[in-house]
Amino acid sequence: MSWSNHFRQRLLSGETLIGSWCSLANPITTEVLGLAGFDWLVLDGEHAPNDITTFVPQLMALKGSPSAAVVRPPCNEPVIIKRLLDIGFYNFLIPFVESEEEAALAVASTRYPPAGIRGVSVSHRSNMYGTLPDYNLDINSNVSVLVQIESQQGVENLDSIANVDGVDGIFVGPGDLSAALGYLGQPAHPEVLKVIQHIFARAKAAGKPSGILAPVEADARRYLEWGATFVAVGSDLGVFRNATQALCDRFKK
Repeated sequence: MSWSNHFRQRLLSGETLIGSWCSLANPITTEVLGLAGFDWLVLDGEHAPNDITTFVPQLMALKGSPSAAVVRPPCNEPVIIKRLLDIGFYNFLIPFVESEEEAALAVASTRYPPAGIRGVSVSHRSNMYGTLPDYNLDINSNVSVLVQIESQQGVENLDSIANVDGVDGIFVGPGDLSAALGYLGQPAHPEVLKVIQHIFARAKAAGKPSGILAPVEADARRYLEWGATFVAVGSDLGVFRNATQALCDRFKK
């Protein structure tokens, strides 16, 4: 292959990478976010109305962008992951991973045999429709897998999850984690923050980078101080909603 996954290289080197969420399922807003210069953008398939047909134009919109596309599939399912690989995603954020076995399945789903279980297609968008002769040989080492810890069981199994070969990073899902800990809607509750800091520490002990979604600036800066290296600091939906509400309020209130 004539390229390598620079996002994965930067992630594993411990570089601080600032990202954003893409929830509007629109190539124009995704393109604008890419032009802003974020290091990475999550194209969300779990809590946004995205599917294969909306992901492809967003990937096209990010061509030439400094922002790496990271996809969050709706669940940790090999067939879904296979289809996302085939359309051109190389970076995966897998939701709700609770065990070593689930983490290993996520990694295996992104690798061709014998290293994994990814199905083989002769031509698809990711291999430039069959025009990349070395694709099958090189792609396994150019896919990154990030797993989300967002339950009590995930926290309890964190060490074994982080030590799975092929898991490149640990990502905190603050909304679900706070709910699982009994603090629904309170991701900044002191008890939740203790667990988040624990996750960051255990990931570091395993030699894996950690990340989180933190649309509140004070939270994002706290997590960066705690050692998180890939932090999403907002979303297209949040920025759009807040800006339009503020604009309306200036004239109507």
